[in-house]
Amino acid sequence: MTKNTITRLFGVALTLLITLTCVGQRSRQPMNLPKYDKQKIHFGFVLGINNSNFRYQAASNLNYQDSVYSVTPNPQGGLNLGILSNLHLGDNFDLRFMPSLSFVQRQLNYNFYYPATGQAPTLVKTVESTYLELPFDLKFKSKRIDNYRLYVVAGFRTSIDMVSQAKVKEKDPDIVKLNRKDYGYQVGLGADFYMPYFKFSPEIKMFNGIPNLLVQENTVYSNAIESLRSKIFFVSFFFE
Repeated sequence: MTKNTITRLFGVALTLLITLTCVGQRSRQPMNLPKYDKQKIHFGFVLGINNSNFRYQAASNLNYQDSVYSVTPNPQGGLNLGILSNLHLGDNFDLRFMPSLSFVQRQLNYNFYYPATGQAPTLVKTVESTYLELPFDLKFKSKRIDNYRLYVVAGFRTSIDMVSQAKVKEKDPDIVKLNRKDYGYQVGLGADFYMPYFKFSPEIKMFNGIPNLLVQENTVYSNAIESLRSKIFFVSFFFE
């Protein structure tokens, strides 16, 4: 998926969220699942898309690194799916655990410049990851109105990259290699809609990784970079 496609999808999800909220405010409806929030524990699954990028910092001596003129991260789209365990802590708080698989793709555009020939080619390095993710979120919910309520979430996510770098290296010996483990914080917002037989929750969330993922291998591609940290946006749809 292209960056424009991901942007449109984010816009559609946000518009849907606002529209459904306004509709709920204007109409009184029969109460669906009236005892749902009395359950201590309930389960569900989540499907969604992601828009993944790097928070990039150039090497301090980039201008002296061979012929690399600049490096530009380029976000790419991906998919995520998982299962949900939700612990009811009170009228306004839930604790969520969502083991998930996220298929993530990011690009680094290396801009070269050769003074002798005047050439300025661009080389694209694609970085693919399949993350096993273990996120914990604290969910703060508003009061239920008819068949909906709004909420915000904040939490911590640990990720392990399941993709074999050895297989990638067979195709491209000069890969940009990342550490397998990542972790960081995430924040988001969403809405719960109580349907006759299940609860549906669209959600928008941002994840910021804390550690530097770059593995320095003394190549022209890794030497041009000081650090790479994850920055991922999620649009998720929960079914509980």
